[in-house]
Amino acid sequence: MQEALRRAQDLDLDLVEVAPTANPPVCRIMDYGKFKYERDVRQKEARKRQVRVEVKEMKMRPKIDPHDYRTKKGHIERFLKAGARVKVTIMFRGREMAHTELGRRLLDRLTEDLKELATVDTFPKLDGRNMVMLFAPVKRPERAVRPGRPEPDEVEAAEEAEPAQVAEPAEEAEPAQVAEPATVGEGEGEG
Repeated sequence: MQEALRRAQDLDLDLVEVAPTANPPVCRIMDYGKFKYERDVRQKEARKRQVRVEVKEMKMRPKIDPHDYRTKKGHIERFLKAGARVKVTIMFRGREMAHTELGRRLLDRLTEDLKELATVDTFPKLDGRNMVMLFAPVKRPERAVRPGRPEPDEVEAAEEAEPAQVAEPAEEAEPAQVAEPATVGEGEGEG
């Protein structure tokens, strides 16, 4: 152990105990600060590459107005197209708890309306005074396209249709003649 410490100090590195319970203990000579930094960088890269699935929530009441239903359904469609999962909650109050079938019918109607965009991830379940259901998007999320910018496929198609033109070298132009500056008072009569 003392010899290992001396070697580490000679190399200006750290002695790190890898397996303290082994007989003899296993140690490694390394730059521990550099090791920690590289480990943190690797972990940060792994987090960056990790896909986070966003869960949006939409709350409704069983006696929702048709216009409000269409508006909330539009929001849910937008969330699903963006690739997020959507949790739909039907909130019951007071005597509405006696008629939970109204909430179930509402969720069944929503499932039927969204069948092209979503699949049911969690079927309707009564959780206290709320009925909860979870939708997952059917296909990959669509890329957000900025207005006025063509899709990458459209750019490739345009390039294939029209080959790039090669610019010809410009002819040498004659150097411009420089006029000499006029001096003030030249040619003018003094008073």
